[in-house]
Amino acid sequence: MAYKISDACIACGACAAECPVSAISEGDSQYVIDADTCIECGACAGVCPVGAPEQA
Repeated sequence: MAYKISDACIACGACAAECPVSAISEGDSQYVIDADTCIECGACAGVCPVGAPEQA
């Protein structure tokens, strides 16, 4: 299943910079992952300082 970003997101942008398919964009108060684009590689989870990306 695609990753999603939890409310723990601090909007640092580390995940978006790491995503190889540009599935992550800045939302209103935190970053969001487009589930249709996500390839479930986990790169975002590996760089997040607060562990916000998680598998849905």
